[in-house]
Amino acid sequence: MLKNILNELRISSIATLSLAILLCGIYPAVVWLIAHGIFPAQASGSLVAVNRHVIGSSLLAQRFEGPGYFHPRPSAAGNGYDAASSGGSNLGPTSQRLLDMVKKRIADYRSENNLAPGMSIPADAVTASGSGLDPHISVTNALMQAGRVARNRGLGEETVRKMISCRTEGRYMGILGEPRVNVLMLNLDLDGRR
Repeated sequence: MLKNILNELRISSIATLSLAILLCGIYPAVVWLIAHGIFPAQASGSLVAVNRHVIGSSLLAQRFEGPGYFHPRPSAAGNGYDAASSGGSNLGPTSQRLLDMVKKRIADYRSENNLAPGMSIPADAVTASGSGLDPHISVTNALMQAGRVARNRGLGEETVRKMISCRTEGRYMGILGEPRVNVLMLNLDLDGRR
């Protein structure tokens, strides 16, 4: 009986060690090599560099302040746009605190973009995404910000609208989601860096 137990332990140990080497070493290495060979930019995090200096990722939102920039969705990630603390606020639709935050954001958005008091505001302009790091805004949100950005940059609004159109991404696989605009890439276009 002791001989059978030792034999089973030996077989189990060999199986565990073999699977650990295969699944924790060989498989990740092969996937890493294939990913970096076929999709090097995406495998490295879709990093965006200007003059060889990484300024962000096209997959993560970051704070843009100032009236001459398009602003991303609000963020509840950490202290705002903190990739190490990705997540939503956990405030539900009946939360008075959430309602008050959204009302304030609506008022601020209208004021900042010089919009009429009764004008409808896109939801993504005043609510955070589930991760707090969504790099995209809706086309409607971008167009509502276009006038402010154009005025503050001394550009024609039609020029800014064309830039939005050029940066508009379609639906995933042609059917999923809504058309959207990547805020980082659009702001880099405005700065003439892309």
